[in-house]
Amino acid sequence: MSIFGNNYPAIDLDGARVLITGAGRGIGQCTAELFASKGAQVTIADVDIAAAQAAAAALGAGAVELDVRDRAQWDKAIADLGGVDILVNNAGVMPAGAFLDEPDAVGHTTIDVNVWGLIHGMRAVVPGMIDRGRGHVVNVASLAGKIPVAGLAVYNASKFAAVGLSAATRLEFAPHGVSVSCVMPSAVRTRLSSGLSLGGGMPTVDPEDVAAAILGTVRSRRGEVAVPNYLGPIDIAFAAAPEPALRLVRKLVNGDRALHPADAQVRAAYEAQVRAITAED
Repeated sequence: MSIFGNNYPAIDLDGARVLITGAGRGIGQCTAELFASKGAQVTIADVDIAAAQAAAAALGAGAVELDVRDRAQWDKAIADLGGVDILVNNAGVMPAGAFLDEPDAVGHTTIDVNVWGLIHGMRAVVPGMIDRGRGHVVNVASLAGKIPVAGLAVYNASKFAAVGLSAATRLEFAPHGVSVSCVMPSAVRTRLSSGLSLGGGMPTVDPEDVAAAILGTVRSRRGEVAVPNYLGPIDIAFAAAPEPALRLVRKLVNGDRALHPADAQVRAAYEAQVRAITAED
């Protein structure tokens, strides 16, 4: 094998058992559709079981109610499925606003979903992959796991954690034939960004673009994949640039847009949904 290839056992998508979290809509739903089109046995997991069942019915896929913060729910789901070949940890939340104004409970929910959701998922799924000597995990993070954004401080923290978690577990699992890829989209046109100003110098992608990148990692097994791909080294560029230059760039691209929603009413509706999840704890 070429030194530029990978040493992971190949996974045939036709018949592969794929579990995707947060797949009732958005990136997760597009990813489920793409894997199903390749013949995979897809299970759509979501805390919103009605959304999961609707998405699954359109694909002839399975659906399971799963709050990724709950390890017991993870263990039951995996036991019922009998094992998973590809895990896509996609579920996430993105509250926006000034750091000092964010309630502690919302911050806890952000960390619990965006970080502990990945931890629980890998701890529930990967042991079975190791036993079989093969498997693939995709953790959907964000380029906000490389670049700080005013108005997204705790979200930033959660995604920086997701990137580091993915890199470290990749090292641990690789000797057992199990790969971990971290997919890092820029701004995505989904519910998470609802009400915020997109474009205007900020690279913006569609959920289908992220789904294609997720699928691509099954073949490449790359450790990190940016969407769009050309933004991969952006953290190096930011680290090397002097602070005055970074301030200018942020000003030119309206870098504090997360502090000032373009549609406050629409954004408030999403923020209320996040708070509703928090209230269920």
